[in-house]
Amino acid sequence: MIQLDGIYTAYEGGDRPVIKDLSLRIGKGEFVIIGGPNGAGKTTLLEAINGMVRITHGAARVCGLDVRRAGCEVRKKVGYVIQNFSFDPFTPFTVEQAVMMGRYGRLGMLHRPGKADFEAVERAIRIVGIEDLKHKPIGTLSGGQQQKTLIAQNLAKEPEIILLDEPFSNLDFQAREFVSGILSGLVKKGTPVVIVSHAFDDLPETDIRMIIMDSGRIGKDVTCAPAEVEGIVRSAVAVN
Repeated sequence: MIQLDGIYTAYEGGDRPVIKDLSLRIGKGEFVIIGGPNGAGKTTLLEAINGMVRITHGAARVCGLDVRRAGCEVRKKVGYVIQNFSFDPFTPFTVEQAVMMGRYGRLGMLHRPGKADFEAVERAIRIVGIEDLKHKPIGTLSGGQQQKTLIAQNLAKEPEIILLDEPFSNLDFQAREFVSGILSGLVKKGTPVVIVSHAFDDLPETDIRMIIMDSGRIGKDVTCAPAEVEGIVRSAVAVN
């Protein structure tokens, strides 16, 4: 599903690569956590997979597509929940409308949503448990409620891969457990889940693939039980 071979990345105007000679394979049904110190390139790796940052060297294929040539097509197939996004209080969209935006990548902006699109939105809202918020303006919600809305938006997209950057950051203990269950369900259906996270409680009861990054490279790539994740991350960061 994800094949990166010796990639280097650079932001516009940047003179140094953030990701350096990185190779990675991620297959169906894998639950992957990307850890490492601040500035290691974790978020940039997610952006590279999603075709949002320039890959200057190497080869990258996601969902069978060449990321360097077909970034827009890749983004139609990949869900991406970004970190610390918040809506202005005066944002003129309801939760339902915000979740529907997840369908527009498939539809194209000039096409009106049909029955299947509304059903996908209703299903995503139900899965995330925000039915009672459906008609509320998204800008009036708490940070945790907005985070759930963004997760629902990406579920409505019905992605082949889902990427999440600090998905638990605005959630309380109960909400973390709930979202973890959603991600576990996706993995069981074969959808690769790749997250950047500093929160390691309430992980799903499945094999966890830990990728530890440092200075734009992968320093460690191991599979472990959920209870082992925090120790692996802390020991790797301490060494660095």
